[in-house]
This record gives sequence, structure tokens and C-alpha cells, in this order.
Amino acid sequence: MAEAKEKKKKSTAKSTTRERSPKRKAEREPPTKGAEAESFERVLVSRRVSYAVAARTERAHAVGAALERLYPDPRCELDYETPFQLLIAVILSAQTTDKRVNSIAPALFGRYPDAVALAKANLFELREILRPIGFFRAKARAIRGTARLLVKKHGGEVPRTMGELVKLQGVARKSANVVLGEAFGIADGIAVDTHVARVAQRLGLTKGGTVRRMELDLMELTPRERWAKDHLRLVLFGRYRCLARSPLCEGCPLRSGCLAPEASAAR
Repeated sequence: MAEAKEKKKKSTAKSTTRERSPKRKAEREPPTKGAEAESFERVLVSRRVSYAVAARTERAHAVGAALERLYPDPRCELDYETPFQLLIAVILSAQTTDKRVNSIAPALFGRYPDAVALAKANLFELREILRPIGFFRAKARAIRGTARLLVKKHGGEVPRTMGELVKLQGVARKSANVVLGEAFGIADGIAVDTHVARVAQRLGLTKGGTVRRMELDLMELTPRERWAKDHLRLVLFGRYRCLARSPLCEGCPLRSGCLAPEASAAR
């Protein structure tokens, strides 16, 4: 009887040990959501089956050619002299205009020209410089935090990879794409802001959805070497011609294929 109890006790102990083994637990656990999302995006970028791809590709070529005639040498409208200044200007441009950011750039970069200087900034003084652009309190914390991380992790230099850029405060994939393409000529994706999203949907280049989905649609239709310039052309076209309200459809070279109600009314 005692022997049977002893055997049962040993069997229970072994079972508990197996259940608590980290290795076996890891084997049983499903992949994390992050891993699944990353795998899913890799499939989407490399070989996803997309809707009407032939028709959209032909349309994208026509749109690209027309925009290139309108804007043969497009340039970013933010004022900057270094990759660091561009990064900070891009962070500040969220929910405000490039023109407004440019208005405070001389004071900001005159006082804090690099990451080392901005990392040591007095938060109250920094807020006063940023006050005209809106959300200045949150943006002051974000750019100072970014400067401190640049100094701590990157020797004060702006990293050249998407993975490192999106770890900075106030930097998401859209901002990182702008910095990589404009400052370093690195094409990792296409920045989709409100202008790009609006124009791309009106011209039938994407059905919309999430920002990432729209980016993948545009990446699929456009050769990598054109991503940075075509992004700027879509921004300029949306900012000055294909406006959210009252777009300037009269005389627009893309009006015939535009899906906007205003374009149909003008035809």
C-alpha cells in the first residue's frame, strides 16, 4: 500500500515538472499577434493576390506620368539642413501645416541645431518656441525625448532603418518613410498621409482601408525607385489641386479617370 502511494506521488511530481517546463510551454503556445502580423505583411508585400491588378497598374502608370509632367522635380516643403532637423520637422508637422512648422524652424534650430543640444533643452523654453504650431506641449516632450534617445542609442545621429526610426517618440511608419526617402534616398515604403490617401482613392489606385493597406497597394503598383518622388507628387497634387473640399477639377489632367463626385460633375 505504501509502495503504491509512493509511486503515485512520484508520477504526480513528474507530470507537474513536465507541465511547468518552459520549453514545452513555449512549444504549445501559439505565435504572438505581433509575429502573425509581421508574417502576414511579408506575404502581402511579396506576393499577395490583389484586386484588378492589371487595370490598376495601367492606371498607375498613367497617373504617374501625368503627375511627373505637373511636378518634374518635387521637393519636400519642410525647411531643414540636416537629417536630424528633417526628423524633428516631420514630427512637428503632425496635425499642422508645413508652412506653420517652417515659421518656427529658424528659432527652434537656431537654438537647438542638433540632438545633443535638444536633449538638454529646458521643457518650458521649448514649449514657448513651439506654441504657434498647436499640440505644443506633447510635441515638446516628444522631440526632446527623441533627441535624448538619439544621443543615448545612436550617437546623436538619425538611424537609417525603419525598425530603429519607429522606436523614436512621435515617429510612426509614415514619418519614418519620409525621413528615409528624403534624407537618405532609402525606399522602404510609401508614406501615406491624408493627401496621399485621398488622391489615391479618388484615382482608383486603392480601395482604401487601413493606412498600411493603402501603402501596400501603392507599393505594388509603383517601381521602388519611384516611391519617394511619387509620394511627394501625390502630396503636392492633393495639397494644391485635389483638395478635400472643392477640388480644382476644371482643367485637371486626371479628371477623366477620377472617381470624385466633383470630377463627374465637371465632365
